Amino acid sequence: MSKIALVDDDRNILTSVSMTLEAEGFEVETYNDGQQAYDAFNKKLPDMAVLDIKMPRMDGMDLLQRLRQKSSMPVIFLTSKDDEIDEVLGLRMGADDYVKKPFSQRLLVERIRALLRRQDAIDGDIVGDTEETKVIERGHLRMDPLRHAVTWKGKDVSLTVTEFLLLQALAQRPGFVKSRDQLMDVAYDDQVYVDDRTIDSHIKRLRKKLRMVDDEFSAIETLYGIGYRYNEE
Repeated sequence: MSKIALVDDDRNILTSVSMTLEAEGFEVETYNDGQQAYDAFNKKLPDMAVLDIKMPRMDGMDLLQRLRQKSSMPVIFLTSKDDEIDEVLGLRMGADDYVKKPFSQRLLVERIRALLRRQDAIDGDIVGDTEETKVIERGHLRMDPLRHAVTWKGKDVSLTVTEFLLLQALAQRPGFVKSRDQLMDVAYDDQVYVDDRTIDSHIKRLRKKLRMVDDEFSAIETLYGIGYRYNEE
């Protein structure tokens, strides 16, 4: 049974969403603000967190930033319908997805399930000698899907589930262009719709993380109006 942390200062959302998730077979922990959640996460991390952005004491952005210092567990942001800047910033900081309020609880459940399935695959629950599980070595890049491990020039790079899947899709075929639609298919299930901006934000975050270990990193190329490709260095 997967444990989901639900963090929101709206008690109605905590009550209704936790009831829905529990009915779907999840174990749910609820928190009224970011600080309360952070204190609990320091003792034991859940399998996934669903975070509101605007909360008292510690907001969702601050909580995510602290989480990413020690964990790559999947995180979904809950955002207000007009918070486009917050959405993009959250993705750049390492969130895996976002859902706009007011939202369909069914859609939220599907996004949670999709991210947990991908996390399970990366953690090695799905094994076998396939394109998705074998180690990739491309120049300075090394990716081990079964261990969710990435190194660049021998230095560890911590990626979220979505960032890992996007880099894997690009690095599997160096020099070949992947359109945004193709990358959406890699990172999201069919029932989950995202727009181009979401993929672009993930790619920007991915580049930033790789440039943190090598400020000359340039292996991911943007082809404007077409998509992205990985150029082996």
